[in-house]
Amino acid sequence: MSGTPVQHWNLGIGPISCHAWNKDRTQVAVSASSNEIHIFEWKNGDWINVHTLDEHDLPVTGLDWAPNTNRIVSCSQDKNAFVWTFDRGHWKPELVLVRFQRAATCVKWSPLENKFAVGSGSKLVSICYYEKENDWWVSKQIKKPIRSTVNCIDWHPNNVLLAVGACDFKTRVFSAWIKEVDDKPSPNPWGSKMPFSQLMGEYNASGWVHQVAFSPSGCRLAYVSHDSSISLVDANQDNTVSHTLRTTHLPFTSVRWLTENSIVAAGHEYSPILFTVQGNGLKEVCVLDVPSANKTASVNSALQMFKNIDKNAASEKIDVQLKTLHQNRITQIMPHSGQPNNILKFTTCGTDGLIALWDLKNNSAMVR
Repeated sequence: MSGTPVQHWNLGIGPISCHAWNKDRTQVAVSASSNEIHIFEWKNGDWINVHTLDEHDLPVTGLDWAPNTNRIVSCSQDKNAFVWTFDRGHWKPELVLVRFQRAATCVKWSPLENKFAVGSGSKLVSICYYEKENDWWVSKQIKKPIRSTVNCIDWHPNNVLLAVGACDFKTRVFSAWIKEVDDKPSPNPWGSKMPFSQLMGEYNASGWVHQVAFSPSGCRLAYVSHDSSISLVDANQDNTVSHTLRTTHLPFTSVRWLTENSIVAAGHEYSPILFTVQGNGLKEVCVLDVPSANKTASVNSALQMFKNIDKNAASEKIDVQLKTLHQNRITQIMPHSGQPNNILKFTTCGTDGLIALWDLKNNSAMVR
């Protein structure tokens, strides 16, 4: 960590597919592309692995940690979802009846933490809630008109609307109102009538939609797709039209609102990129990066090594370090400090095994 303006940690568990923080940020749950969930606690200036949850049979694909109820929800390629409750020093799992025929792909608690949504390869989303009468977690499903794998989901602040991104090149907004747990929703810019599974909006993309995100007010929706674009829908102006900014970067896999007018996106470019709302669309502001004198290896030196190997018919160890902090794809962005409408710090995780903490007040992290 010395010599770099961004705090970061390698937890030593391999490529990280997803992570989730507890309320006071003293613990973090991570999945290393396996069936295990590791919970690390900050002790004596380092992250210590205090729990390993291994109820899933196949790689974990989604995690979310409810800050107020202190419950973790997880989903996996094994078609199952579990709600984990901390009791007497141990995390106890409760199986959720999600009714999937294919892998679960993503999961997220609603803002009130009384339900959660799980996406899947079965071309549907299960909205799960606790049924007190039978003492178990049950679900209702949103199916049509989704035509491919659900990649991502995000809740509107009103606890009712749900944004869904899929591999059918579409982003959609549905009503996820559950009569048993929700009050009757009031009209908002996305619509007035919101029965369960009502389609409130549908927007095109030119690639798989990797991530969707509502703004803090819920009036704007951003999503990123595999064609290296980022799109914006402003329901206050026109909830039927999306405005797309095509970038020169590699595809983004995650997007997060920092304020009502600013967004950070990251993915295959290895660095978070900052955008702002300008008029009806988005404008790129800067790339967040980490300059370091220690990272001197370049693509040219690597090319020379390959030429030497080819010429001498001998193998030698090649260690090329990129000039970015992350050395591989960023898989997720999560808020760390601040309020929903003013994120001061956020974290990224990646397939290089790193978790990085980005401080937006640290201007030295902005290099171009």
